[in-house]
This record gives sequence, C-alpha cells and structure tokens, in this order.
Amino acid sequence: MEIELKLALPPQHAARIRKHPLLASLKPTRRTLHSIYFDTPKFDLMHRGIALRLRRIGYHWVQTMKAEARAVGAMSSRPEWEMAVAGGASPDFAVLPPDALELLIGIDLARIAPAFVTEFQRTAWQIERGEDLAELALDIGRIQAGDATQPLSEVEIELKSGDSTFLFELATQLLEQAALFIEPRSKAERGYTLCGATRPAPIKTLRPAIHSQQRAQEVWNALMQAALTQLVANVPGFLERPHDIEYLHQLRIALRRLRTGITLAQSGKSGLLAQSERTVESLRGVMRNLNPARDWDVFLDETLPKTLAALGEPAAILTPPENTVSEENVFTLIREYAAASRQHAQTVLRGSDFTHLVLDLGRSLLTPTEAIVSSEAKAINAHQWAAGILEKRWLKLRKRCRRFTRLSPEERHMARIAAKKLRYAADAFAPLYGKRGARFIAALADLQDMLGRANDVHVGAQLLHALPRKTIPLSFELGRLEGALQVEAVRNDTISAAIWHRLAQSRLFWRE
Repeated sequence: MEIELKLALPPQHAARIRKHPLLASLKPTRRTLHSIYFDTPKFDLMHRGIALRLRRIGYHWVQTMKAEARAVGAMSSRPEWEMAVAGGASPDFAVLPPDALELLIGIDLARIAPAFVTEFQRTAWQIERGEDLAELALDIGRIQAGDATQPLSEVEIELKSGDSTFLFELATQLLEQAALFIEPRSKAERGYTLCGATRPAPIKTLRPAIHSQQRAQEVWNALMQAALTQLVANVPGFLERPHDIEYLHQLRIALRRLRTGITLAQSGKSGLLAQSERTVESLRGVMRNLNPARDWDVFLDETLPKTLAALGEPAAILTPPENTVSEENVFTLIREYAAASRQHAQTVLRGSDFTHLVLDLGRSLLTPTEAIVSSEAKAINAHQWAAGILEKRWLKLRKRCRRFTRLSPEERHMARIAAKKLRYAADAFAPLYGKRGARFIAALADLQDMLGRANDVHVGAQLLHALPRKTIPLSFELGRLEGALQVEAVRNDTISAAIWHRLAQSRLFWRE
C-alpha cells in the first residue's frame, strides 16, 4: 500500500527545497525517470481507476500497477504492485500477482498500448525520525501525450514506515521556505487529461457512506473527509480554468461544508478540541478572500444579464469584439474587476496559509476519532446527534420567517442565513434517513434560492457602487445599471409566502 502526500511548487522554488535545513545533512539521490503509461484505445484501465506504467531507471525497467486511490486532503493511499521486467516495449502481465490480475478481468490485454509519457529529474532524500521513515522526492520535468506537453514541478513525500502524520509534519516544515500548493492529481491523472481521455470537470458534493448505527464522531469524521476531498479536488481546476465559474462555486461549497462540520461537532455534546477553533478562523479567512470573486461571477453570469434584458439590451454587449473594447466601456471595467478578484482568489489558494489549512485538516482526520471529540460524545449515536441539531436549526429558521411576506431586507438576509445553515446540516445528515428527507430538502433549497436571488441583486448594486467613476460616460453607465438594479430590488421586495408555507408543511423527517 502506497501512502504519499503530493504538493506542487513553482519551478523556480526547486532550489529552496534542495537547500532546506531539513535536508541539509542528508545525501540525495538523483536520477532521470522516463515512464510510459499504457492503456487500451478506450482507456479501460483508467475507467477502472488503474494506472499501469513502465519506468526506465538507468538500464533497467520497472513495471508498476496502481489501483484506485483513497484520498484524505493532499494525502492519498492506493494498492500498488511493482516489479522489475525485461524491457519497456510492453507490460509483462505474467509477473503480476493474482490480486492485481483480478482487477484486469474482462479487459483485452492484447489491446493495451502506450498512452502518454512522463520524463523528469527526481532528487530524493530518505528522512528518518525514530520509527518513522519517509522518502521526499522533488520531481521537475514534463508530461507528454503526442504533441501536447505539460510542465511537471512537484514534491512527493512517501511513507516507507511509521506514522502517516509524519508526512504532514515534513510538508509543514518545507512550507517555511518554499511556496508549495495543493495538487491532488497523480501524474497519471494529468497525463490522461493531456491525451484527451478525460475532460476535467468540477467535483460536486460527495456524500459519504454513513449510517444510523454509527456513533456521532464516526459520522463527523466521514463528513469532514468528504468535504476536504471535494475542496482539494477543485483547486487545480480553478487555478487552471478560472473562467469556469463552477470550480470556485464548488470550492466555496466545500469550505462551507467543512465549517458546517466543525460547527456540528461543537453542537450538543459533540464538542471538538480547542485547536479546531483556530481552524474555523482559517476557514473563514479563506472564504472571505474567495467571496469577491464569487460575487462577481454571480453578477456577470446571472444578475447582469437579467438586468440588461429588463433594459431591452442583448447580453452579447457584455463581451464586445476585441477591436471595440474601450477603457470607457462599463463592461470592460466590470470584467477587469472580476478578473482581478479571480486572480486574488488564485493567489490565496496558492498561498502557504491555505496549504497549511489543508494539511492541518488532513492530519486531524487521521487522528483516531476518540481523540477528536469530547468524552461526552462517545455514547451518542448518529441519529440522536443529527436530530438534535436539525431540530434546533429548524426552530431558528421558523423564528426568522415569522410574518414572512413583511420581512425587511435585513430580516430576509437573516432568514437566508438560517435557511442556508439548516440546508447544509440537512444535506450532511441526509444519508442517515434515506429518501425520507428528499421533499423537505427540496423545499428548503427553493426557499434558499428565492431569498438568495434577492440578496444577489443587493450584492450586485454594491459591486457597481464600489467601481471608480473615471469618466462622465462611465459614471452615466454605472448609474444607469445601478438604477435598474434598484428597480429589481424593489420588485423582489414583494415575495410570495407559498414557498415558505410549502416548507413549513413538509414532513420533518428527523422527528420520525
């Protein structure tokens, strides 16, 4: 079983790793590794979560087969089989053990051929501390699939023996001098994307396999692992394709799920240890830094097109031809500020504070659950815990929604927050109840969406109001759009009670 932690870094920071005090007294090994990855024309191995490669090390070839990985934050563990073979022209399946061959049943092995290549220089150090032993490898090179290439610059820390938390301690020390950032994808995953076998897509909410017979702390750990996996899985997509707004949206959902998880564990008798309070503050800080980019995304993708339609103008004017772009064009100004917000969000995700946060969360989830929760929580089962939290949040929402049609904008905002908190808790605990909560959660989502649309208009007006009025034409256009948004806000002030009544009359699934 391979257990490793992988982090990326700018190539220019490679020297900082080599000169790190942690490695100063250690003698590294250096070698150039040429690897060929194999698959069928329909990528049957990839679809089963299998990576098969032949790697040339000096004059020898080593064949490696890896099965699907289980990830916790930046760390992953996967079954692996490795053995020397005679040559690199094609894999030798005769040397694989029975448990590896079982994973290949039904695949036409005769059709397996080269898919892509990786070539990089590896500098490796063996680091030992008591019974813990790890290999730290610095890989600099490229991935190639046909004519397409992608640079490769990363650090891998693989546990050879001992406690897996040792990997997190080493990574934290490296962060003191090098700008390491989250990279959960294996070289094989990136190679498959490069050769066109996969199309990257945002990772949506992952529902863990939890059940009512589990204890509260076991459910909590599973919820946190799923949220952390969703978070790190969306980081590369946002860094490489920031204009696909779904990546940032899913990142923020994952952050909210993590915050919800910690809040849930602090509810009732499931209190976390004190250090998780600091984690909550770090999560809030990351969210604050990502919020402006998401606000601009919603404004450009949803709010502004509706406003333009109300003004009788086509949405196409948001993206005029390049030769018509002018500094006095209000939409040019809006796009510039939106782009700057995305760039800031990317900087945050590449920063050491965010990397520290992910490492700290990952390390905490490897700690036995008995050490994470309070002693009072150990006797509480998942149903008791969930029902208590959901009831409390439902009562808070019901209080916020009294006199629903007469809520002021501020009261509506508070109701939206209460709905959102209940929604995240209900989504988290839904697997405990099967299909019983589906109708309630759907009605809750409709209420949240309706309240959210009103809030989006107000946020859009605030974004426009903060833009600089550099010229008279810009001031006029910004004022015109602000006026249209104000009209929309007034229109949204009149809301129907039907959605709230539908939710209020829904079956409260946790009471049964």
